[in-house]
Amino acid sequence: MVLRLLGRIGRRQSSIFSSPYLPVTPLVQPQHMYLSKQSTRSYASEMRKSAFEDRIRRLIRNDIQYELDRSPLTQLVPKFKSFSIDERTGEQWIRLNKEFSDNEEIKLEVTMFQVSTPPAKDGDVTTNNDQELYISMVIDIFKDEKSGILEFVCNVWPDSIEIDKVFMRDQDGMTGKPYLGPPFDDLDDELQTSLYDFLEARGINDELAVFLHKCMQHKSKNEYIRWMGSIESFVSRKK
Repeated sequence: MVLRLLGRIGRRQSSIFSSPYLPVTPLVQPQHMYLSKQSTRSYASEMRKSAFEDRIRRLIRNDIQYELDRSPLTQLVPKFKSFSIDERTGEQWIRLNKEFSDNEEIKLEVTMFQVSTPPAKDGDVTTNNDQELYISMVIDIFKDEKSGILEFVCNVWPDSIEIDKVFMRDQDGMTGKPYLGPPFDDLDDELQTSLYDFLEARGINDELAVFLHKCMQHKSKNEYIRWMGSIESFVSRKK
């Protein structure tokens, strides 16, 4: 009797678990559900990307407009006194050239602004108001192919030119590590004055320093706006 009952229960359990009408949860979701979720994620990602790009473009355009409202873009003059000026868009340099006497050529290469921060005194804090803009300038003076090049390395302040180094070099360029002479300030005072007079006679003076600072103010602004525009153009570009 007991065995017959156990057999019935076993048959019932077997019948229940093998029934074709039991709901079965699929282990793999249907393909269309997966694609729908993927599409939603892709759409959300594109929306975030578009919002970031729109913000970048808006900030750039606002900054460009602010600079233009302060002052318009200007074109650099082609000459200053006897110097001809070569200014190329996208470069950090301005080049000036002139002929001096019958056998002398002068070339100047001038960089964009750099910042000088004077050393803080004991107990003092250096602020932005203490910083001063200056320009680095390299002066090359040629006479003939045999005489080499007399080169000056200078700092151009808003109203003056300061010689940092003076040395001779070959026209073919430098090889190795040549001797560049002592620091300029270590030279005899009379020799220092004579070298400044030497440059002054060639139009490299305080008046040129003032002009170069004005030039670089305009070039810095033009290059900044061009740079911002190139970034805005890249961000806006579509595949």
